[in-house]
Amino acid sequence: MTTTTASPTRRDVLPWSALLALGTAVFITSLTETLPAGVLPPMSSSLGVSSGAAGQAVTVYAAGTALTAIPLAAATTGMRRKPLLLAAMTVFLVANTLTAAAPGYAVMLVARFLAGVAAGLAWAILAGNARRIAPAGQEGRAIAIAMTGIPLALSLGVPAGTLIGQQIGWRASFAAVSVVSLAVVGWITFSVPAISQPTASAAEPKPTTRQTLRVPGVTTIMTVVVTFVLGHTIIYAYIAPYLRQAGLATQVDAILLAFGIACLVSIWYTGSHIDRHLRRLALTAATLFTVATATFAATTAQAGIWVAALAWGLGWGGTPTLLQTAAGHAGMRRSPAIADTAQAILVTLWNAAMALGGIIGGILLQRVDIAADAIAAAALGAVSLTVITLTRKHAFATADQDAP
Repeated sequence: MTTTTASPTRRDVLPWSALLALGTAVFITSLTETLPAGVLPPMSSSLGVSSGAAGQAVTVYAAGTALTAIPLAAATTGMRRKPLLLAAMTVFLVANTLTAAAPGYAVMLVARFLAGVAAGLAWAILAGNARRIAPAGQEGRAIAIAMTGIPLALSLGVPAGTLIGQQIGWRASFAAVSVVSLAVVGWITFSVPAISQPTASAAEPKPTTRQTLRVPGVTTIMTVVVTFVLGHTIIYAYIAPYLRQAGLATQVDAILLAFGIACLVSIWYTGSHIDRHLRRLALTAATLFTVATATFAATTAQAGIWVAALAWGLGWGGTPTLLQTAAGHAGMRRSPAIADTAQAILVTLWNAAMALGGIIGGILLQRVDIAADAIAAAALGAVSLTVITLTRKHAFATADQDAP
């Protein structure tokens, strides 16, 4: 078995600088995935394409991650983690810079796909890095610190990028991400300790996807992953055109900020109660999302939209944690290896649903109208709610609850 280079910090103290560097990497890769949603009108105008076509910038990024994350992670199993992470973030930096400077639509799509590939590989490394550089007994806290980049991207990053895009231009938003990416590459270089990956012979044999999906509860959870994320992406990727039609074009950044703050509240509340009330929280999240998107479909009244955006954030914010926890709990009833494979399947399906959501949302926007996006999102939310409601045994149960 290969060795792990010791962290330069005390063994009982979290390596804060390293974890914050990893958290910032999570932040910018999460931010960049959905940033086009906030700058869609100026982006489509600059590139000479429709809003639906410009929305494919979200689709191809998610597709790059979904199609390559698992194969690249498998292909790089024996490689040292820090150089691999730095390589992934460097490719991400180059691809994002190319997006900002893209002379046309085709180049932009290629750059976005490449950025998604790099981000997918980085995501396959980040959580493991955080866990392995943490002192014994504090691995979970270390991962939580690194993953704070996700809610921060929603609550602060996208609204800030939207504001920059409105005031200076959409290219400036992506250029700002590149500047932060360059700083993160340097930060990781100097603060994250070098660690090695265990050899393949020392690793537990990895279960197949089919074996994992046969574990009670796993397929049900993955069904909710697909329907919930698909519904969310269909409306989120095209929220700017929706708000513009509702007469709120100048308030896109403010509404996204309110949505993000609601997400933060949801994440905090979910983290505080998930161990005892996983199923109840999942039901509440799906209900809030369904009601919020149904409100978007039913009215363009500005007060109703503001309330719906807050409800949407409260329903969506804790959903990634809920789904990851549910998948982990279901898999752990069989083995840690099954739990790991379930998480890999979740990541792949999550990004595939995001890619498909961008496509479906764009088609509905172009061939019907923006209200059709909200109707589709509400329908998928209702499917998620129904599946969770009918699931009473193996899925969405607490870690210590044995299925009957």
